[in-house]
Amino acid sequence: MSDNNSISVQCVVGDIAQQPDVDAVINAANAQLRTGGGVAGALHRAAGPGLAEEGRPMAPIKPGQAVLTGGHNLPNSWVIHCLGPVYGIDKPEDQLLADCYRNALKLADEHGIERLAFPALSTGAFGYPAEEAAQVCANALEAVLPTLKSVRLIRFVLFNEAALQTLQQAFARFNR
Repeated sequence: MSDNNSISVQCVVGDIAQQPDVDAVINAANAQLRTGGGVAGALHRAAGPGLAEEGRPMAPIKPGQAVLTGGHNLPNSWVIHCLGPVYGIDKPEDQLLADCYRNALKLADEHGIERLAFPALSTGAFGYPAEEAAQVCANALEAVLPTLKSVRLIRFVLFNEAALQTLQQAFARFNR
């Protein structure tokens, strides 16, 4: 998938903490920007304690919000922390999830970040159904991509092949 602004969008199966060719990784953060399970745990373990220390004054963040820290011991210069909605609790969850993608991309663009890697936000412990989350993601990207000036590559780093196929199906309509 790509748009007429020459922004490349990729979907791969892999480890979000091992994406050395991107400038920023997106953390599926918790409100306190602390280490946790899933993506947040993997990124915090790889980044070291400086990531939580830098994030502490920015916490708590609200669902849909995105904040920027350095990458610390990660192979990336930046980490963009997004608090996705907890499915069935944070309402309206589709709008809050779309805000995560929009706000992360706008923040990247404002800081001249060209290459980023996203996980599938809110689909793990936060319980967002993968198919619904993929549609929200695709719609948010379709809306925000034409507004971006700096971003050149958006990579979705997914946990397994099923997640990859779900997201690719949601993006299929972009490949006209």
